[in-house]
Amino acid sequence: MLRRTFLATALLAPAIGACASTGADPLAELPLDPDSYARPNEARVRHVSLDLTADFQRQRMRGAATLTIAARPHAREIVLDAHRLDIESITTNLGETSWTIGAHDTRKGAPLTIAITPGVHTIRIVYESGENAGALQWLAPAQTASAKPFLFSQGQSILNRSWIPLQDTPGVRITYDARIVAPADLVAVMSAEMLTPEGEAAAGGRAFRFRMPQPIPSYLIAVAIGELTHRDVGARTGVWAEPGVADIAAREFEDMPRMMQVAEALYGPYRWGRYDVLVLPASFPFGGMENPRVTFATPTLLAGDKSLVDVIAHELAHSWSGNLVTNAVWADGWLNEGFTSYIDDRICEDLFGEEQALMARALAWAELEREIARNTPDTTRLYGAASRVAYTKGALFLHTIERFIGRDRTDRYLRSYFDRHAFGPMTTAQFLADFRSHIVRGDSDLDARLMLDQWAYEPGLPANAEQPQSPAFARVDAAVAAFVAGGAANAPWRTWGAQEQQRYLESMPRALSAERLAALQAAYALNETGNAEVLFDWLELALRNGYEPAAAAAERFLTSMGRAKFVRPLYQALWDQGPWGRALAQRIYARARPLYHPIVQAQVDRIVAA
Repeated sequence: MLRRTFLATALLAPAIGACASTGADPLAELPLDPDSYARPNEARVRHVSLDLTADFQRQRMRGAATLTIAARPHAREIVLDAHRLDIESITTNLGETSWTIGAHDTRKGAPLTIAITPGVHTIRIVYESGENAGALQWLAPAQTASAKPFLFSQGQSILNRSWIPLQDTPGVRITYDARIVAPADLVAVMSAEMLTPEGEAAAGGRAFRFRMPQPIPSYLIAVAIGELTHRDVGARTGVWAEPGVADIAAREFEDMPRMMQVAEALYGPYRWGRYDVLVLPASFPFGGMENPRVTFATPTLLAGDKSLVDVIAHELAHSWSGNLVTNAVWADGWLNEGFTSYIDDRICEDLFGEEQALMARALAWAELEREIARNTPDTTRLYGAASRVAYTKGALFLHTIERFIGRDRTDRYLRSYFDRHAFGPMTTAQFLADFRSHIVRGDSDLDARLMLDQWAYEPGLPANAEQPQSPAFARVDAAVAAFVAGGAANAPWRTWGAQEQQRYLESMPRALSAERLAALQAAYALNETGNAEVLFDWLELALRNGYEPAAAAAERFLTSMGRAKFVRPLYQALWDQGPWGRALAQRIYARARPLYHPIVQAQVDRIVAA
C-alpha cells in the first residue's frame, strides 16, 4: 500500500509543484546568479526524483537522479551544477544524449552541460558523490551519542551540487521525491514528507521514501541517516534525535506548538505539513538549518532551561521568510535572514515577554556594532551581506519600518507579502518596489523618513536607526561598571537569565588581568556553565587574555561540539594570544578536527596555519 501510494504521488509531484509556484510560466525570467553555472531562463529543472544508496563504507551516495525539465523551443542544452560528481551515464526520455563537464572551480564546482532536443522532458543521471563531498558529513560511531554511524547533509548555500546534479541556485524552485537506502539498523530522514516511517526491505538495508510536493530551492534538500527516534511535541510538531537525546530535546523544545500558533496568527498558515526538529550530533556546524518540515539543529541548544530556544523560533520563522519566499540570489540573502530574525523577535516577544525581547534586540544591536567596527564599509550593506549583518541589520530595518508605520500595518503588509509571493524568488529591488507599491503609495515624505534605499544599499546604519533600550541591561551595565572600577564580582548572577549573563560578559573590557578573571571564575563558576552561549562569551574573554585556568574548559568545549559560531572565534582568540595560545590551539585542534564539518575545518585550517 505504501509503495503504491508513493508511486502515485511521485508522478503527480511535478504538476503539484507547477501549480504551487507563482506565475503560470515555468520559465519565468530569473536574475543571473553568479554562484551557479545554470542558465534557467533557457532550460530549467522542475522536479528531481532521487534513488540513492548511502554507502557508509566508501562514504558516497550512489544511484540516480531523474530530472523533469522545461525548456524554451530553441534550447539545445541544459546546464546543471556539479561538484566532483562521478557520473556513469546520462539518458533522456528520448534515449542516449551527449554531455560534458567543464573546468572545475574550487568553490563553484563545474558546469554539467547536457544536450537536449525538442521533446526531452526527463533526464536520468546515474552517478555517485565524489570523495569528501562538501555537503555530506559521515560520522564514525565514536562521534555520535548512539555509538552508531551517522550521515547528515548541509546544502546552504551552494553545497548540494556535491551530492545531487541540479541547478543549484535559490531562484530555481523544484519539487522532489526520493528513495534512500540506509543500513538496516538506521533511519533516514529528509526535508520532505516521510512516506515509509519503518522503511522497506532493500538490497543493502532499508529503503525510506519521501516526497516534497511544494517547490523549494535546491539548498533546502537535506538528508540525515542515523539511529534516530521520534517524539511528538504537539499535534504537528516533534523532535527527531538519537535515543539518548530524544526525551531531553522534547522537554527543551516543548514550546514549539505555541511558537507555531504565534507565527500563524501573525503571518498566515504554515504550509509545509509537519514541523519537526532533528537534533544532530555535535559536529553540526550551525545553530540550526531551516530545511522544510525538519529543522536540523545543534545539541548546543539543549541548555536545560529553554534559554536558547530562540534558535528554534528563528528556524520555524524561515517557514515563511526564506522557504516560502526566497532570496533569488545569495546577494539578496538578507531577505531570508533579516526577515526571519524580525519574525523570531516577534515570536519570542509573544512567548516570553517584552522585557526578554528587548534584551535580545539590545544584544543584537551590540553585536551589529561590533560587526560594523571590524569590517570594511562595503561588507556592511544589506544587499550583498554575507555575515551577521544580514541577520541583525535586516531585522533592525523591519523594526524601523514598524516604528514609522505601526506594528499592525507592518504585520498586515508582511502577511500579504508572504501570500502574494509564496513559493517564489525575491530580489532586494523587487521587495523595495513591492513595499513602495503597497505601503508608501507615492508618499514622498514617508519614503524619505523610512530611508529604504539607504538601509538596503548603503554601508553602516542609516540616521533613523534607533538603539533598543533594555531596563534590565541598565542594571547589568551598572554591575559591570562597579566591577571594572575595582569592586567585587557580586552581581546577582544566579537570578539573572542567560541574556543578562551574556550582556555582563560581553560588556567587560577586552583586556582583564588574571586576577580579575579569577575573581569572575570564583564568583560565577564560569568554566562549568551549561549554557553554550554564556560559556563561549566567557572563554573568548578568558583566552584573549591568556587566562590558563580556562584552558581545560576550552578544550572540553572545542572537542565536544563543532558549531562554527563558537569554534572559529575561540581558535582565533587562542592564535592571537601568542605562543601559549598557539600551542594550545594546535593541540586541541589535532584532537578536534575529525569532529568538525568540512565547512568548519576549512575555516580553522586558515587560522592555525596563519
